[in-house]
Parts: sequence; structure tokens; C-alpha cells
Amino acid sequence: MTDPAAPATLTRTFGALSDPTRRAVVRRLVHGPLTVGTLAAEHAMSLPAFTKHIGVLVDAGLVARRKVGRTVECTLRPAALAEAHAWLDDMTAFWTGSLDRLEALLDDTQEDR
Repeated sequence: MTDPAAPATLTRTFGALSDPTRRAVVRRLVHGPLTVGTLAAEHAMSLPAFTKHIGVLVDAGLVARRKVGRTVECTLRPAALAEAHAWLDDMTAFWTGSLDRLEALLDDTQEDR
């Protein structure tokens, strides 16, 4: 199971990923670092509004931001995604096990008839 102290981290991670703009940014950063300007150009919103989305991703630990000359570069931080993935794996194992037990119980019930 994942660390029981992780719920606050998971809440921030899933909260950040709940927005389609932020999911699109994460998807783009999988291929490598990009500037905020490059990322923003793909979205129909003002730069200040887009920068707020980047801030949410940074606060969640999903993205790192650094100044390179006159631009700001964003990089994906996969460790935060790994925590979410581990939590999802735990939940998948739990529900798969629960459904397997239910199926076995239903099979036993059918055989008793």
C-alpha cells in the first residue's frame, strides 16, 4: 500500500490533474522541457491565466519551473506522478480482489441451488 501520509500530496496531484489544460501541459512535458510561452501558445487564454495553471502544477509538485535567460522553462517531475500511479495500483488491486471474492461467492451460491 502507499504511504498513509500521502493523501495531501495525492489531493494536490489529482486536483491539479482535474483540469484539461493542466493535463495537456503534463502530456506535452512528457517529451521534454518546454518554455511557458511554447506551452501557452497551444491554449486559447491569456498568458497570466495560463501561468496560473503552471503555478498549480508547480504547487502540486508535478512540474518544475526555472528561469533560463529571459524565458521560463517547465520540466515534468515524474516522482509526483509515480505516487499517484502507486495509489491507483493499490485501488485497482483492492477492487479486483473484492470483485473476485464477490464472483466466487456468487459462483458458490449458484452451485448450491
